[in-house]
Amino acid sequence: MASKLEALQRWVDEAAALTRPARIHWCDGSDAEYQALVQQMLQTGDLVELNQQTHPGCYLHRSSPSDVARVEHLTFVCTKEREDAGPNNHWMDPAEAHAKMDGLFDGCMEGRTMYVIPYCMGPIDSPLARCGVEITDSPYVVANMRTMTRMGAAALARIEREETFVKGLHSTGELDPERRFIMHFPEDLAIKSYGSGYGGNALLGKKCHALRIASWQAKSEGWLAEHMLIVGIENPQGQTHYIAAAFPSACGKTNLAMLIPPEGYRRDGWKVWTVGDDICWMRPGADGRLYAINPEAGFFGVAPGTSAGSNPNALASIARDTIFTNVAVTADNQPWWEGLPGEPALDWQGRAYDPANGPAAHPNARFTVSAKQCPTWSPKAEDAQGVPISAIVFGGRRPSLVPLVFEARDWAHGVLVGGAMGSETTAAATGAVGVLRRDSMAMKPFCGYHYGDYFKHWLSFDQPGAQLPKIFHVNWFRKGKDGKFLWPGFGDNLRVLEWMIARVEGKAAGVDTPIGTLPARGELRTEGLALDAAALDELLHVDEAGWQAEAAAIGGYLSEFGQRMPQRLHDELQRVAGALAGAPRASAVAS
Repeated sequence: MASKLEALQRWVDEAAALTRPARIHWCDGSDAEYQALVQQMLQTGDLVELNQQTHPGCYLHRSSPSDVARVEHLTFVCTKEREDAGPNNHWMDPAEAHAKMDGLFDGCMEGRTMYVIPYCMGPIDSPLARCGVEITDSPYVVANMRTMTRMGAAALARIEREETFVKGLHSTGELDPERRFIMHFPEDLAIKSYGSGYGGNALLGKKCHALRIASWQAKSEGWLAEHMLIVGIENPQGQTHYIAAAFPSACGKTNLAMLIPPEGYRRDGWKVWTVGDDICWMRPGADGRLYAINPEAGFFGVAPGTSAGSNPNALASIARDTIFTNVAVTADNQPWWEGLPGEPALDWQGRAYDPANGPAAHPNARFTVSAKQCPTWSPKAEDAQGVPISAIVFGGRRPSLVPLVFEARDWAHGVLVGGAMGSETTAAATGAVGVLRRDSMAMKPFCGYHYGDYFKHWLSFDQPGAQLPKIFHVNWFRKGKDGKFLWPGFGDNLRVLEWMIARVEGKAAGVDTPIGTLPARGELRTEGLALDAAALDELLHVDEAGWQAEAAAIGGYLSEFGQRMPQRLHDELQRVAGALAGAPRASAVAS
């Protein structure tokens, strides 16, 4: 097969000349192609068939033990000017990076099949979607890209029509950690990844294209590519508000995207719709509102911790037609991980389970599944124009200081709130309690250019006539003096989202504080919760002295990005600091 687009065919020919594969296969995305790939991988041992009675269409892939996660220290942004990559990225000169990668790719596919994967990130007919082509020697990557993107003939037709695409060249190589790099060339819309078969390093449509390269595309084209879930909240009157939310890892993104309302809310008719659990592309519409698509077609979720208690919708999604990676298996060959009932027989490396070897499933074990299998999947996820965003939510894991929820006073303040967000480490994780790691907009590992320019780009959306979403910050993880979480979290987070929607609709007055607007007494529905008034007061308490120290720390963080940090954010921080300095001492906000 050959492409009608000369630039695409030329690039494929160049990649083949460099890597020297035994065969070239252009992927069409068909069911027959997928089944043939699965059979091939079962024969080579790349896949293991799971119990087809309990988990029809499900398979297990075991990674090399040295290849189980993203490798941020080996991930580079290769812009012509070092400053354009910013202090938030590792940088390498593009010429040096190309030479290094081409040396690794030289002859690396000898004896292997080279797969050419045309794919579309987003609904195939959406003006917000963007296309790419990944070349790989990994059938596991092909199978996953089919689930995670709109892959195959329709994508190729769009690429040939638009004559533009992101170029991704990937090889698993020898899976040698010493010969592993993920290089991004934003100015060329190109990615080169070598030496890893792990999802985030090898499924180039995911973080590499949909965030690092797309964030650069978004800056130049006037939109936003963000590490955010998209969830629809339908009230009993049948109106749906869509919310985009950014959280660093381990803060419950997927749980919020697939939230199950508390019993009372379900009885009243509240519904939750999942549009996306990880990535959100937003663009201003003709009416001035931001419209969002989920560029992905599937979920590449973390398995451990997914249970009937924490996320029954995710568990229901992966009962069939799922590829599991690095999970354990039971004696009757069902997938297993910590949090599920039953016992593991084999661990993630295929060894007889022995607790002395650590957890049975790798902590970063994954599932790859079509989003349409989620019980709460929203048909609006296929809307070409996207869904209108009513609110943007930022959040981190903060055991103290940060209230359960507050609203930014305007867009610039909201950008500051998102820029300052982060999570505190715990003793269990590091031995050092309270070390704050800032992760602006949850994009620190994924922004493909200088953070200062990124904040400037966010601020640029504040134009006359813009109907921008309200911006909120949440903290589900505030603890009481006993060290226990004050807020129950999970489904009860809908109570906080309900208040946000009331603010969007102008139905909640809130209470103004120096850091933003918090719920007034009685505005947060708490019936059915085992939460006393003192705990609620603590959740909504603003400690002005603590926040003055926080504002100073935020100022130090912003200054790390030098001259490119917009003055408007410094000014906004000064406004907040001034309000804190003039605030009356230690008032409980909820009263």
